[in-house]
Amino acid sequence: QVQLVESGGGLVQAGGSLRLSCTASGSIFSIGAMAWYRQAPGKQREMVARITSGANTYFPESMKGRFTISRDNAKNTLYLQMNSLKSDDTAVYYCAREVLVSSYYSFYDYWGQGTQVTVSS
Repeated sequence: QVQLVESGGGLVQAGGSLRLSCTASGSIFSIGAMAWYRQAPGKQREMVARITSGANTYFPESMKGRFTISRDNAKNTLYLQMNSLKSDDTAVYYCAREVLVSSYYSFYDYWGQGTQVTVSS
């Protein structure tokens, strides 16, 4: 059974840093792109960062500057380094595996259970 397991969340003061990890089981990890999403209470889930199997990264405009995404294919692990955290970053953070259907369409088929990040002001 395929599993994605996040870890590294917790309570941190504003301005602090956290590094999240996502470990994947099986052979799914090295094949495709992976992404981090987050969902704050009462808000829609939003993408934080994406990384291809070749380590090309993408950040939505609102996420640029404070987050770094990386992966270690040998360890089947995805990382999210978060710096200068703000209270608005409080959310449950999820990792997900992308399935690329075409140049214009992809979806995420496997998701982790999420890890809570709480930033106190």
